[in-house]
Amino acid sequence: MAENQTYYVPEQSKWPIVATVGLGVMLYGVAAIMVNGKEGNSTTGSWIMFWVGSAIMVYMLFGWFGNVIKESRSGLYSPQMDRSFRWGMSWFIFSEVMFFAAFFGALFYARVFAIPWLGGEGDRGSSNMLWEGFQATWPLINTPDPDSYPAPEGVIGPWGLPLINTILLVTSSFTVTVAHHALKENNRQKVKTWLTATIALALVFVCVQGYEYVHAYRDLGLTLESGIYGSTFFMLTGFHGAHVILGTLMLFIMLLRIRKGHFTADNHFGFEAAAWYWHFVDVVWLGLFVFVYVI
Repeated sequence: MAENQTYYVPEQSKWPIVATVGLGVMLYGVAAIMVNGKEGNSTTGSWIMFWVGSAIMVYMLFGWFGNVIKESRSGLYSPQMDRSFRWGMSWFIFSEVMFFAAFFGALFYARVFAIPWLGGEGDRGSSNMLWEGFQATWPLINTPDPDSYPAPEGVIGPWGLPLINTILLVTSSFTVTVAHHALKENNRQKVKTWLTATIALALVFVCVQGYEYVHAYRDLGLTLESGIYGSTFFMLTGFHGAHVILGTLMLFIMLLRIRKGHFTADNHFGFEAAAWYWHFVDVVWLGLFVFVYVI
């Protein structure tokens, strides 16, 4: 019969309350920015609320995860606690999958159902439901009144910047895997080299996507207000870019911990969790590349 395992119960913490306050202030700021911007009012106060909330969240993340690191380094965690962390990270990634599934679902519904109906397909629509001569084609960027309903001059082709970013992310998935295996082999110098390469690839990805956005806004007139195509394009790629930045920050923290001598070949779930998240980010991008850019 196996021996009973101890389970570490941490002391009472302020961090859940701090997280709730920070998230509430940040989301209120986002909502105020959207409302005030749409009504033509000043958004200065709203942006201040957003950045204050963001600062509180950063403070919470560093404080809370700092406590977890100290507890782990103190030997307070048992194998049972390790399993709890693994389940927690698994459910977190699952929630992120559902988050992106909602946006992919909106894109699927618009392209497969809504636009064909508006074009007169089946018994639900009429060929002139929107305007005379409406063509039910994707991307839906042709409008009868460009002044009232601004449409972009074009869309981002898949074989330029998006292809470059795909190569960058697929390569980064390989480099972080090499770093993970090096950590299992206790080759710390190799871990640092390959993890640094992963972070560098991620930063280049962010820069390329930023340039793509500038090109879309300045040269193509493609914005969030460019109809269903513009809104789905920026919601999907924008949220993915935010996740890339978060994943890059996680990998950077892992690099700092490696340099401080943290982790062993047998005990490194913090690194493993960051690698899981990065692979998730890569898989989502592949879906984006196919369904947003190629098809």
